[in-house]
Amino acid sequence: MSTSGKVAVAGVVAAIVLFWAVGFWAGLLVLIGVPTAAYLLLDSSQRRRLRGISRKQIGR
Repeated sequence: MSTSGKVAVAGVVAAIVLFWAVGFWAGLLVLIGVPTAAYLLLDSSQRRRLRGISRKQIGR
């Protein structure tokens, strides 16, 4: 299984466990809020590099 496939499976499992443990809306807030907060904490140069990497992988 590819690395991105493993990450996707782990994300689904984490979402199911989180929804079961704290409820749907709180779990959804965590699943959306944590990656958003992590992105916003990056410097502008780090964000630019991250966007460039994503675009390169789309063109493969």
